[in-house]
Amino acid sequence: MTRTNERKYTSVEVCAGAGGQAVGLHNAGFKHVALIEIDRDACQTLRANTEGDPEWEECEVIEADLRSFDPAVLGLRPGELDLLSGGVPCPPFSAAGKQLGRDDERDLFPTMLDLVDHLEPKAVMIENVRGLLDPKFDEYRQEIIKRLESMGYEKCYWDVLEAKDYAVPQLRPRAILVAMKPEYASYFEHHKPAETKMITVGEALQDSMRARYDVVAGDPRAEQAFKNWYEKALEGVAPTVVGGSKKHGGADLGPTRAKRAWAELGVCGMGVANEPHEMKDAERDLFAPAGPKLTVTQAALIQGFPEEWKFSGRKTAAYRQVGNAFPPPVAQAVGNQIYAAFEAAAEAQKA
Repeated sequence: MTRTNERKYTSVEVCAGAGGQAVGLHNAGFKHVALIEIDRDACQTLRANTEGDPEWEECEVIEADLRSFDPAVLGLRPGELDLLSGGVPCPPFSAAGKQLGRDDERDLFPTMLDLVDHLEPKAVMIENVRGLLDPKFDEYRQEIIKRLESMGYEKCYWDVLEAKDYAVPQLRPRAILVAMKPEYASYFEHHKPAETKMITVGEALQDSMRARYDVVAGDPRAEQAFKNWYEKALEGVAPTVVGGSKKHGGADLGPTRAKRAWAELGVCGMGVANEPHEMKDAERDLFAPAGPKLTVTQAALIQGFPEEWKFSGRKTAAYRQVGNAFPPPVAQAVGNQIYAAFEAAAEAQKA
């Protein structure tokens, strides 16, 4: 993910998680003023990857519950912020979360809209699960749009973006909401990629998997095991990486259907492997009958994170952060479109 835009528009992100959306918007040219997140391990991940980096020098990581967060601490005047973004909790709208919508105590859309009202950003970007666009939530989505319109926003749109269309080796449809102030809305052009080369799991993980098997090169099974995995992994993209919740046990690659899909790609979904330098059990991590298990780093590559982005906390906590993330390349694509609208409006004002 290369950045071509000059970094000059500000952003505040809520429910930032481990930084998937933040990385994407950063690469689109946005300067993060603050990343707000409730999970301690995720906050440590954000700090570990941003503190001391000149490109993130203006960014503050704030560990806070959005429901009790006071936006005054940001020190921003109404209308000063360019972009307010976030991925509010998905369980209220996901099948796994029982789709309780507004009746789910985890629904933070009202809180997010209160923050919009306070900060009056030039643009708003919110991502969630595809289930939010199910017919049962039509009325709720209209209420959100009406409230945004009452605050002066236009060109509010919902759409589903599929991660594999953005060179992410994964099936991961996400619902995206973008709204802009009138002076920018007329310049906003929402479009999906006309044509994109699909990146397979094999292409995405070839180097990292090769490195893992090189650690056990003395094992006579290693070379054939790598080849068996690689041939299968070139066949397609991954199912949705699932992070799960703290209520459930250790990390694995999702429900039964997802595990079958992983097995077809030569990957064992019954758990997550240790990183090569921490590997204690090669039988478990590399030689399971279904194939090798993925490491947290490899799961992050499937999500579209840059290889240098590291995750804090124990293995299960780190994997959960990865699985709950918004793929950076998708966030970057939407961010590029918002950035372009700002630029077009600025050019028009000069003219």
